[in-house]
Amino acid sequence: MAKKAKTTQPANAMDYSEHEKTYDVFIKFSLWTTAACLAVLVAMAFGFFAGGGLIGGTLLFVILMVACWFAL
Repeated sequence: MAKKAKTTQPANAMDYSEHEKTYDVFIKFSLWTTAACLAVLVAMAFGFFAGGGLIGGTLLFVILMVACWFAL
């Protein structure tokens, strides 16, 4: 019978640094997705109901996303 090779790490060992990096990327993605959804909703409301139209709504969306870039 072949002998099993001994491993230096236990079977349940995790790479915590990679886990934390993945979690940070997930949190940033979630934050930007939420900000973009809110910016789209506000821009659509401005464009449709406040008389901003397509150009005004698009400009407001860009302004909101730039504001998020500096705020986040």
